[in-house]
Amino acid sequence: MKKRKLILEDGTVFHGTAFGDSFEVKSGEVIFNSAMTGYQEIISDPNYYGSIVVMTYPSIGTYGINRDDFESITPTVSGIVVKEVIEQPSNFRTEETLDHFLKNHQIPGIANIDTRMLTRILRKKGTMKGIITDEISSEEEVIKELKSNNDHHHFVKNISVNKPYIVPGQGKRIVVVDLGMKQQILNELTKRNCHVTVVPYDYDAENIKRLKPDGILLSNGPGNPSQLAETKETVKQLLGEIPIFSIGIGHQVFALACGAETTKLKVGKYGSNYAVKELKKDKTWMAAVSHHYIVDEKSCENNNLEITYRSLNDGTIEGLSHQIHSAFSVQFNPEGAPGSNETSFLFDEFLQMTEQFNDKTGGNSDATK
Repeated sequence: MKKRKLILEDGTVFHGTAFGDSFEVKSGEVIFNSAMTGYQEIISDPNYYGSIVVMTYPSIGTYGINRDDFESITPTVSGIVVKEVIEQPSNFRTEETLDHFLKNHQIPGIANIDTRMLTRILRKKGTMKGIITDEISSEEEVIKELKSNNDHHHFVKNISVNKPYIVPGQGKRIVVVDLGMKQQILNELTKRNCHVTVVPYDYDAENIKRLKPDGILLSNGPGNPSQLAETKETVKQLLGEIPIFSIGIGHQVFALACGAETTKLKVGKYGSNYAVKELKKDKTWMAAVSHHYIVDEKSCENNNLEITYRSLNDGTIEGLSHQIHSAFSVQFNPEGAPGSNETSFLFDEFLQMTEQFNDKTGGNSDATK
């Protein structure tokens, strides 16, 4: 098998074997995901744009790739790192192997490395940049390039839709601001019969209001929320006028629009079995998470923001609610995919909020019945 190596910016080098695309040499932020299943959803989740994803579960590819579990049409990860890649998957839904899928989408992979050691390094030193390349590449030159590469890619701009599109329904009219939206978010809305209009990240408030929505959902997505100045301004203008529900980076943008601040974690959280506590009900839920930024708790003071959910791992904020306006947010992924969808009831709470808001204001409810 062809040899390949993963080089980290701190000089650490892992030697392994190649799978997936054989020609692409890609760099990215090296992160690890602790999920035991769901590699297809992870690879196709726009939230992982530009990342080299280390799968901590040792055997990846066991059930192949199927047509039903994609979270986007085109995967945007920069690479996959695994202990063992399965070449002969066993599942009745299998349509192709992981290796074949990665080849078709020009995504390199590296296998047969100690992913446990790699994860320990990332936990200790923090997330860092890396590159998947062939054995003959100069390690010194690659490390120098990684250290000097201070790119500030606008991740959301690169993956958000370019123009609006509609997913018809007979229920509530919901505008989804695409910051890196997963397909499962659309599924949760359409199975509730919502009429969904998906708009770009920089769609302004006036254009959104022309759509006469009952509610607005800010989707999950990758990157630094402070780059989303246009989205932040849109939220500020619409807050109090239209109910808002925000997920992932949308949660962070919502907090910024309310005057709070965000900060980057030393090690991002990526997995499908994180415990979050709903404070009012004193109830714990298992949730999927995929984020590198969090809302700073001190900055929430005097901004009319109430903390609604906390992580039981480190106590960080996992949910917020506005004390005056009809708006709330969660850092975790209530739609799951992969992982628990125990908290999918939040989509119902969102639609109930739009109903209550329209009853109070005499808004768009008549148009959606």
